[in-house]
Amino acid sequence: MIKVIFLDRDGVIIKERGEYNYLPDHIIMVEGIVEALQKLYRKGFDFIIVSNQGGIARGLYKIKDVKFINDSISQFFKTYGINILDTIYCPHHPDISACICRKPDTQLFEKMLHIYNIDPKTSWMIGDQDRDIEAGQKAGLKTLLLEPNDDLNKYLESIEY
Repeated sequence: MIKVIFLDRDGVIIKERGEYNYLPDHIIMVEGIVEALQKLYRKGFDFIIVSNQGGIARGLYKIKDVKFINDSISQFFKTYGINILDTIYCPHHPDISACICRKPDTQLFEKMLHIYNIDPKTSWMIGDQDRDIEAGQKAGLKTLLLEPNDDLNKYLESIEY
């Protein structure tokens, strides 16, 4: 079994703007994220990005826009020796369609735990919203709540290796 850190995308990896992030110029990395992930990678963690992308259901952007942003983030991290194991997202919005994959529900986590043989007891969910933490806890993960757009390095001592 492997140990993974699940990361919320907006507000943890890229800056939360208060609006949906779906254009190339919306990719602004949160300060310190590269250094933090490098440290965690050296401690044996793999990474999965998990996010709600309700703007798809609302018709504000398309799946291809989300894939572009996610692929750009993965490529960016690769240049620093950090591999993103997978990126998964919920395209639904509660005002439009019900689902069980949108955080704080756990379907996205359950799928990744199964596919990658992840040990939930040694894995974490890092997010900037209560729904991220609730989803992680329901999936049996350890959790860490950050302030939106805060430097993850400030919190690394809280993460058990």
